[in-house]
Amino acid sequence: MKRDPLIPRETSPWASDLQVSQWFNTREEIDLKRFRGKPVLLYAFQMLCPGCVSHGLPLVKAVYEQIPREEIAVIGLHTVFEHHEAMQPPALEAFLHEYRISFPVGIDRHEAGKSIPLTMREYGMQGTPTLILIDKTGRLRLHSFGPPRELLLGVCLGRLLSEHPEISEIHDKSV
Repeated sequence: MKRDPLIPRETSPWASDLQVSQWFNTREEIDLKRFRGKPVLLYAFQMLCPGCVSHGLPLVKAVYEQIPREEIAVIGLHTVFEHHEAMQPPALEAFLHEYRISFPVGIDRHEAGKSIPLTMREYGMQGTPTLILIDKTGRLRLHSFGPPRELLLGVCLGRLLSEHPEISEIHDKSV
């Protein structure tokens, strides 16, 4: 029997704040609390990662373009842990333009002297691509490393969209 890919809400951890040094495709800093009441798809990638670009980005872009923004938030996180010099903000800005990525993308903040960025460490990411789903209450429900599988993502998003947590569950907890 296959294991349920979604972490049960009762045992899932709260999603941590994103540690971002710069945002693209948004005029304001993004705080996950702002999205309470709807699921969040967080996609961690590197622009020089072939699997991220060929498999993950088209799928995440499709979710962003096909599901109304009132129902789901889509956030990209450029989490650079190698080839730092080649993946500076101007290169990412050009990449986002060339690939027509219009959802918000943040650059995972680095700590001086460390190669692994802060959000990547906080979430225990093994590499890129990493797909994370956060439910309407702010709990981390899916943490998946590797190219995302379209059918699995669709099933998980459908389940999260159909959940109806109590209003108190959505507003009382902090990220």
